[in-house]
Amino acid sequence: MPGINDIKKPIAADIDAFEEKFKTSMQSSVPLLDRITHYIVKRKGKQIRPMFVFFSASICGGINESTHRGAALVELLHTATLVHDDVVDNSYQRRGFFSINALWKNKIAVLVGDYLLSKGLLLSINNGDFNLLKIVSEAVKQMSEGELLQVEKVRRMDIDEPVYYEVIRQKTASLIAACCACGAASAGADEALIEKMRLFGEKIGIAFQIKDDMFDFGTDDVGKPLGIDIKEKKVTLPLIYALSNSPSAERKRMINLVKNHNDDPVKIMQIINFVKETGGLKYADSQMKKYQAEAFEILNTFPAGDARTGLEQLVLFTTERNK
Repeated sequence: MPGINDIKKPIAADIDAFEEKFKTSMQSSVPLLDRITHYIVKRKGKQIRPMFVFFSASICGGINESTHRGAALVELLHTATLVHDDVVDNSYQRRGFFSINALWKNKIAVLVGDYLLSKGLLLSINNGDFNLLKIVSEAVKQMSEGELLQVEKVRRMDIDEPVYYEVIRQKTASLIAACCACGAASAGADEALIEKMRLFGEKIGIAFQIKDDMFDFGTDDVGKPLGIDIKEKKVTLPLIYALSNSPSAERKRMINLVKNHNDDPVKIMQIINFVKETGGLKYADSQMKKYQAEAFEILNTFPAGDARTGLEQLVLFTTERNK
């Protein structure tokens, strides 16, 4: 599988230009804010979401200035949600770096998140990109609803497959769907094509989250520590399948372990082994591949070319990664 730098080659110039514009979009007259936003920019990830925006625009008509603003809008709102998430989760690290709240405390982190949200809104409003703003705002709304639905269900421990898919569709897939829809809309695509790209992104997002949930139970070359979701009492697809395909007594025992012994490393390993032995990981992998295949079905309706190849490679990169 090609590396991320190989995938972005056809749009490398656009990504470079985007990174400069993204830095500019976060500038402020407040020195403290500038220090914090500089820290955020320095630790940015692989730019997967902007790449989805650019390749989607390219396959739907072409990249233009609106595409660059759409990519910046997505990144600003996404970054804001991450800053707020770290406060909510009392998380002090992200991607191996200290989180904003770890370095500057919760009050400043919340205000920085609010600032980034406002910059994204103003970027769209000042340039008349109301269609892009609507797409991304809907995604942020769904992300919030997905988080709250998960919190509610975790308390009751009553997550089944339909609820699980609804949570990850809202929480994770909605933003990747918005990236693809924004790219299409920025290129001047009609409503039918925008919806087609949104659905493509949604399927990738679901496959991405299933893959991420599998890491909690251990796969080859795991980059995520084992049992993090179990410690947070998150019931994900591998565990849902294992519980629903076990005798009643075993199911009750495992639910009790998740509820009451989720901070005991020995008990966590019992849950992980239970999921593996009951076929939870294999089932989750088969479902991930199903959504991956459905995304490819949509993509294959477009003409061959750099944009389609780039999106194909991005799908593989996001769903077959090892961490």
